Amino acid sequence: MNLRKLSKNLGLEEEEYLELFELFVESSMEDLNKLWFAIDIASTEKVARIAHSLKGASLNLGLNEFEEIAKAIAKTARNGQLEKTAQLAKTLQEKLDNAVGC
Repeated sequence: MNLRKLSKNLGLEEEEYLELFELFVESSMEDLNKLWFAIDIASTEKVARIAHSLKGASLNLGLNEFEEIAKAIAKTARNGQLEKTAQLAKTLQEKLDNAVGC
């Protein structure tokens, strides 16, 4: 993930973008915990709502890959495909964990 390029695309200084990215990671980790709980209790409505929030936050920072996964999570949840939803949530979790290391 090229934070310099992402910050430039949004017209932000790299430090400003990094600050926003850190907030995104923090809130996304919290949202992922809520997402896992919603999946565990099979609350497709909650899953879709949390995924929609993750999608919006991702778009705001130009994180298209995260946005696409969050969008797919919401869609599969609405379709009642919780097993697929859990697989996508795991993928999003892994990508977020990897992004923290960049």
